[in-house]
Amino acid sequence: QVQLVESGGGLVQPGGSLRLSCAASGRNFRLYAMGWYRQAPGKQRELVASIISGGSTNYADSVKGRFTISRDNAKNTVSLQMNSLKSEDTAVYYCNAYTRFPRNDYWGQGTQVTVSS
Repeated sequence: QVQLVESGGGLVQPGGSLRLSCAASGRNFRLYAMGWYRQAPGKQRELVASIISGGSTNYADSVKGRFTISRDNAKNTVSLQMNSLKSEDTAVYYCNAYTRFPRNDYWGQGTQVTVSS
């Protein structure tokens, strides 16, 4: 089991940048793949980016080239660097930890990101 706490959300102008962080508490952080999801008002929760323990990443088409996910296994942290932010990026962002075979998911409480002038 793992517990996740997000931080770094807030209000930013279009074109600006924001960095989200997720701190994981647990003994075997390297056993989990990590992801960032977001949910906008009236929308389904969607995958933004994911990263496995070895460092391979995956991104939603809508954020490719603008967002970067990274992890520090020694510190049990995952980050999402968001650049060139758009109003469409406004959502609650959730940190996710998951296992494969079988699939299990663990979630943070979420942090609000608002992109507005």
